[in-house]
Amino acid sequence: MNEITRIKSDKKAAPRRTEMRVRPTAPILPPTNIQGTALIVVIAIMAFLACLTFGAVTMVRATAAGWQSQISREITIQIKPTEGLDMDAALQTAKTLALSFVGTTQGTIMDDAATARLLEPWLGTGLDLEELPVPRLVIITIDEQNPPDFAAMRDLLSKEVPQAFLDDHRTWVDRLVSMASTTVWIGTGVLILVFTAMVLTVVFATRGAISGNRHIVEVLHFVGAESSFVAREFQKHFLKISLKGSAAGSAVAAILFAVLGAWQASSRATPESDQAMALFGAFSPGVIGYVGIFATMILIALLTTLTARLTVMKTIDEIDLVRSDPARSDGLPAS
Repeated sequence: MNEITRIKSDKKAAPRRTEMRVRPTAPILPPTNIQGTALIVVIAIMAFLACLTFGAVTMVRATAAGWQSQISREITIQIKPTEGLDMDAALQTAKTLALSFVGTTQGTIMDDAATARLLEPWLGTGLDLEELPVPRLVIITIDEQNPPDFAAMRDLLSKEVPQAFLDDHRTWVDRLVSMASTTVWIGTGVLILVFTAMVLTVVFATRGAISGNRHIVEVLHFVGAESSFVAREFQKHFLKISLKGSAAGSAVAAILFAVLGAWQASSRATPESDQAMALFGAFSPGVIGYVGIFATMILIALLTTLTARLTVMKTIDEIDLVRSDPARSDGLPAS
């Protein structure tokens, strides 16, 4: 019992061991400042423009591909009315001749009602086609993978039905392909300009941050901190800024496409929506477009971080160069 009492008294008498606490190190750069906020806004604008361009290019390509597919699936035989021509017999003969070629799948003769509907926007309703020299059409559906011999079909039609003219739409297809390619090149050029402007902005912002904290960078560097450590601290700082800015800009672009798509869906069968649909297609970049917007956001963040790292490493090399040259460090011209 006495032994137990002595042990307890020894524990009370023993001094308490102080617990060592490691003071958290402060970041080299301040988490938020005016320059950081301005850079976030600039990166957000760049990301918005980049994502808007990417989404627009995706929509135009999809629309052009749809037009190309629709035009490539059909050819048109046009028969001009002449005196003494039995139009119905000529239309049937042209259809039969066209379907005799390998690569054709279906033929449709446009009747008077369908032809009148095509002419309504220009000539109005209540047309009497027998009183007007209006050409009649035969639409032939073809196999895109195995198209027929258009030259042989054109020669046979010219012999059997001299008033017939075959339009294989190749000219329109070539124009659409050229337009789509031009749009893609223009969009790519705009993206390159946006990324170039963003890189230059990040370079200037990084150099400004280093200039404001140059004494800290020099002290850390010359007491033994490696260049990679200092560059990593700047990387973290600019990675957070770029993620905030690119996420904000990409989100605004995605919301804009979603709002335009919802407006288009809710205003179907109106002249404005029909014209927009005919010219630009659906105001939705689709899954590929949204994936591309997300990829653009990540690319901007990575590009910003890489630019910041390279700029810091180059600046530290300049500091080492100045320190190694006594004439430069004293402010005197080097001999």
